Amino acid sequence: MKLVFDAPGLMTYLDEVFPQIIGEFAVDALHPGALTMRLKVGERHLRPGGTVSGPSMFALADVAVYALVLAHCGAEALAVTTNASLDFMRKPENGRDLLAEARLLKLGRRLAVGDVLLFSEGMTEPVARATLTYAIPPKSSDL
Repeated sequence: MKLVFDAPGLMTYLDEVFPQIIGEFAVDALHPGALTMRLKVGERHLRPGGTVSGPSMFALADVAVYALVLAHCGAEALAVTTNASLDFMRKPENGRDLLAEARLLKLGRRLAVGDVLLFSEGMTEPVARATLTYAIPPKSSDL
């Protein structure tokens, strides 16, 4: 798999198409077929008891696979999630950033499938696992 974006270019593009999430996520590493993304955990991401909420964990998994698809397909802002499954496995550590280790399992012309392991920073065991499928809009040359 060949990358179209590097990590800084990918973050710049995400900031352009999703200004509402500026400062929430960061790409820690980007390689062909794989990406590590960070959710910069703040008070708004916590549920009662001080742990990271499920919706925040889902957001990280979803944005990580979306970014990984974009990194390989280019500026396809209209790629959309068509399926998602998330397994919560253990409680995240309080006050620590979450890391998503995402990898592409399949990248076709119209569909991409990704797998994500979520970790609390510093933990060796994952706190959640997700699988997501994205629909990629046809390019004008495909029509």
